[in-house]
Amino acid sequence: MTVLASGSKGNGTVISSARTRILVDAGLSCRELLKRMALAGEDSSTLDAILITHEHIDHVTGLGVLARKLKIPVFLTEPTHRAWARMLTPRSTMTYAKWLEHIQREKEERAAAVADAGAYNPAAEAASIAHISAEAEAPDSTLNRTRGIYAGVPDAPREQEACAAEATPKKADPAHLPAVEYFRAGADFSIGDIAITPFTIPHDAADPCGFVFESEGIRMAIATDLGYMPPNVKAALKRIDAMLLESNHDLEMLRDGPYPWSVKQRVLSRVGHLSNHATAEFLEKDYDGAASYIVLGHLSEANNVPELARMSAEQALGNRPSLLGNRLLLASQISPLESITI
Repeated sequence: MTVLASGSKGNGTVISSARTRILVDAGLSCRELLKRMALAGEDSSTLDAILITHEHIDHVTGLGVLARKLKIPVFLTEPTHRAWARMLTPRSTMTYAKWLEHIQREKEERAAAVADAGAYNPAAEAASIAHISAEAEAPDSTLNRTRGIYAGVPDAPREQEACAAEATPKKADPAHLPAVEYFRAGADFSIGDIAITPFTIPHDAADPCGFVFESEGIRMAIATDLGYMPPNVKAALKRIDAMLLESNHDLEMLRDGPYPWSVKQRVLSRVGHLSNHATAEFLEKDYDGAASYIVLGHLSEANNVPELARMSAEQALGNRPSLLGNRLLLASQISPLESITI
């Protein structure tokens, strides 16, 4: 497990076995992800796939560019894919005043068109139809496009312009991916020789997931961006050798911090983020102690400090003597964590 970055400004972790390498989330720019991988000693050209937890921007910033550059498939749930694609689709907005102006302009254009048309003249219309029909019957008629083409007549200027327009390269679709593979929470699947168990997590996204990875008897897990620890997550995090676990905020720092009250409510909600206290409570009461490494991740830069997160987790582990052998690490937002090899 190599945590390239973890936090509200971008997330990315490489999970690798002897034969397979997976990037979990691409929350930094393509350039920064490649830079972080090089710093961590990971060869980006050996990545087999990108796996996405959910569509929030700190997890997908570099997704499209990186996937297209490396020409590798992206694994995500269908709701997450739809939400990500919608996020990249340009949206135009119009004020009420602009809308009224637009409606008035349309009315004026319709009125002008009616005025220009003048009174209806059946005889003039019949003469016009007869004239057009006569032109269509002529051998060299510019109206008879099909006849001209089969007779070897060069394309008319209008047709040439249309072809030129079609030949003009279209702007690249930012939501294009080389290949997409869907999975569902609760349904196991594999990428190479790594078996993956996705599990639902409580977060305010379309279909957020955490993951358990297993290869050659070694199990690793990623569980960040969750508002609380439901029974299914607790069950998924059993018999794990190395886990990346959220410890997002200190409760007092969040309540006294700079965020607007609406954002504080979101973070504190059951679809927000785990506090240091909630993570410590899980470690003390529900964690089975199997992991050799526990990595605390997604620490808030505004509402947490590494020392508080570490202190809270160490105290929880210290209350259970059997857990003293667990090694506690803290993932950083600004630099990759040294690779964990088991």
